Amino acid sequence: MAAAEDESTDPVGKPTHRTDAYATKFVDKTTALQEKAKDKTPGTGGDAKKKGPAGGYDKTPVVKVAPGYTIKFTFHRATNLPMADINTFSSDPYLVASLKTSLPLRHKEDPCINFRTRTIRRNVKPEWNAEWIVANVPSSGFQLKCRLYDEDPSNHDDRLGNVNVHVDRFSENWEGIRNQSYSIKKRMGSKRAYLIRGCVSMFNRSVSMSGDVFISVEILGRTEAESGGRMYTVGPCVWSEHLSPMIGRLAGTKDPTEDASGNSEKKSESYNFQANQMQLAGPVPEQLYHRYVEFRPFVAGMFTSHSLKGRILNHALHHQHARIYNYDRSTIYGSFPSPSKDMTLKFLELVHYDHGGRVFTYVLSLDGQWRFTETGKEFGIDLLSKHTMHSDVSIYIAFSGEFFVRRLKNSHNDLEEQGTHPPSKLDGGPPKGKTSQDPAYYQLVIDNDSGTYRPNAELLPQLKEFLHSNLPGLKITTLDCNGDKEKMDKMKEEQRSRKKKDGKHVAVVQGDGGSISSSDEEDLDNAEAQNDEPKSRGLVEKVGHTIAVPEEKVTEWAQGDKAREQRETEDDMATAR
Repeated sequence: MAAAEDESTDPVGKPTHRTDAYATKFVDKTTALQEKAKDKTPGTGGDAKKKGPAGGYDKTPVVKVAPGYTIKFTFHRATNLPMADINTFSSDPYLVASLKTSLPLRHKEDPCINFRTRTIRRNVKPEWNAEWIVANVPSSGFQLKCRLYDEDPSNHDDRLGNVNVHVDRFSENWEGIRNQSYSIKKRMGSKRAYLIRGCVSMFNRSVSMSGDVFISVEILGRTEAESGGRMYTVGPCVWSEHLSPMIGRLAGTKDPTEDASGNSEKKSESYNFQANQMQLAGPVPEQLYHRYVEFRPFVAGMFTSHSLKGRILNHALHHQHARIYNYDRSTIYGSFPSPSKDMTLKFLELVHYDHGGRVFTYVLSLDGQWRFTETGKEFGIDLLSKHTMHSDVSIYIAFSGEFFVRRLKNSHNDLEEQGTHPPSKLDGGPPKGKTSQDPAYYQLVIDNDSGTYRPNAELLPQLKEFLHSNLPGLKITTLDCNGDKEKMDKMKEEQRSRKKKDGKHVAVVQGDGGSISSSDEEDLDNAEAQNDEPKSRGLVEKVGHTIAVPEEKVTEWAQGDKAREQRETEDDMATAR
């Protein structure tokens, strides 16, 4: 496996593609079109009588059925995994589980609910002991499909095999499954990985070619809900922090670190672009259901991959998502059994409390996966904060928009009648004071400002209630991007002013051609020190090439993806038989 990345390597460790550059130009070109369509879209604060483009809020109801059961899945361990890394004769395995049932979907494009374990480094006998609790699993049974991968941030993650667990029917008295072994199907595994293990087994008879995954399934009881029409993740509330030093350098984003006394020191700042994921405890309110807005015909092709242009853009955005939310040795994991004050503090830590006037772009998935990164007017940050990328080109999501956090002067006074930081300077916090650890002193301001999905402003109260249940103690204010536009723009401008005062500069802009070297990094440092942009146009051109490859590789890459999808489809069909 590749060593941990540093600032001289590709920040997310993935192969680059020319189609990523196409996606960049596409996103910039369509932003203006999205803004024009926003006021015409029903349910977003515009004129509801005007017929807008297809998409946005979807009123399709969840089918009403009797509540199902709450089930806990435990992924204990695996044995005899293939060796995907020839240098270490080992693997960095993790498991991705997806759950399917007979419950009818509102639309066939609705995604399955998924779960990912943490990665175990250099181990062909990993022990995860990871728990996943799912509510409203119907008594008619379920299919749990587990895919095993070797994490390889310098290339693509190698598939190590599949495991399928089928349960036809069960009742409240079902004994469940206790630490049962399931044979790993090698058909979909990496031939290279199994070849390495086969060569090792020729010289060592104790090395087996057949591996197993050990899984437990336990019924926790009937789900306490009015309807059992959809499954959702109850817990644990898993979070992950994905760091990319080079993207941080290009985007000009820095993370302030605190000394032992809690004071933020500017001299200790380092470049880092940070992407965050938090699994919120379900259920997400069923009214929060939005489809991409089809403001141009080719947009549908991008989300559905029905056209050549759409397929290229779809794959490019998938790759961008995989890069920003890349798992590698620098990724930080954690979890909470359920929402708590500690979970609220972790959220505040991920957004750096009220430091730096940051504004974040977010997407909330149908199963409560909350993804967010810093956004801004600068090219680098704005490119990496598009809702299409955050959603991984999902056709349906729960909600999307932007948010920021402010510190309050008092924890009990009316929010409208007291000062906040920013814009006001308040004692008891940054930039000179110690960061408060009481969530009651912080305000989350969140809106529906999304040009891709156009969330319905009338659903902001449901979003607020859902976030309140997951982030106890935090004060939450919602803004309609149209109805509260003047107030929203003023508050975001105050955030940007604070960010500018804190010295958040972008050192480079978009360009094409070339590659980045250590001398380029030195130029970036010099440019920042002079509080100016790099003078060399050659350097600017080199930056754009970090997301591009020769055009002749595009066909090969697309064909490889198509072949892999076909193999997985055939495997699913064989499993169904």
